[in-house]
Amino acid sequence: MVSILVFAGTEILPGDVATALLGQSATRESVSALREQLGLNYPAPIRYLSWLSRLVRGDFGKSLATGRSIAALVGERLWNTLILAILTTLFAVPLSVILGLLSASYPDSLLDRTISVSSLMLISVPEFFTAAVLVLAFAVTWRLFPAVIHVSQFSSPGQMLHALTLPILTLTASMLAHMSRMTRAAILNVLRSAYVEMAILKGLTKERIIFRHALPNALGPIINVIALNLGYLVSGVVVVETVFAYPGLGRMMVDSVTNRDVPMVQAVAMIFCATYVGINLVADLLVMATNPRLRSKK
Repeated sequence: MVSILVFAGTEILPGDVATALLGQSATRESVSALREQLGLNYPAPIRYLSWLSRLVRGDFGKSLATGRSIAALVGERLWNTLILAILTTLFAVPLSVILGLLSASYPDSLLDRTISVSSLMLISVPEFFTAAVLVLAFAVTWRLFPAVIHVSQFSSPGQMLHALTLPILTLTASMLAHMSRMTRAAILNVLRSAYVEMAILKGLTKERIIFRHALPNALGPIINVIALNLGYLVSGVVVVETVFAYPGLGRMMVDSVTNRDVPMVQAVAMIFCATYVGINLVADLLVMATNPRLRSKK
């Protein structure tokens, strides 16, 4: 289903691939010859089946813009995107869970309201605006971090973290509210349970009740919302990589849309979609592992 949507989406892109490659001054004969060479004269269903059969075999084809293998081009950029996504996950997920636990520990307090209002303000702002504000403050005014990222700066882990600080903060700001508020809601829902009230009557401390009783039983919704945000992270890197000129898959996809490099757009889109589906599958398995009731046949 995803492959059909990706192929149909690239088919309705405005403009002609052959004209985009040859330029506006190309003759009709040269455009026709290039379309024949690229197989664009065949009907869409035939081209889709041909593309899908190659995709199943792991053959992404060749880039129309460079003529190089798409698999080789993706391999050069994939690691950069994975670095950004992994570092953002390592920073955003623990921070969101901690903020959610703090809000649930002191509901309706000044701390809870401050966290809720701040996170909602961050999620209401689009990534490109957040990135622009961070660049203006930390790259232009104070000159603490670079506004444009060069992979050549990654000579050590410290320099890599320094170069990627602003993109990581931008992605974290867009993910923070959803994960922290869901963590808060899941913990508060468990805290209203009868066995938690019994634990309170027995005199257990709030920290023991939350970490020993509430958090393990609230892991299901928390894992699901983390998976959804990690899937969102896959699409969020497109905007962030473009803003910071970071050489990853997201920027490659934007450049490919501009150049009408349809095979490249299709390959990167399928990678993003497969990653999203895989993340949600892993999340479902983790939820089953943390909840014995989901593993029973009844």
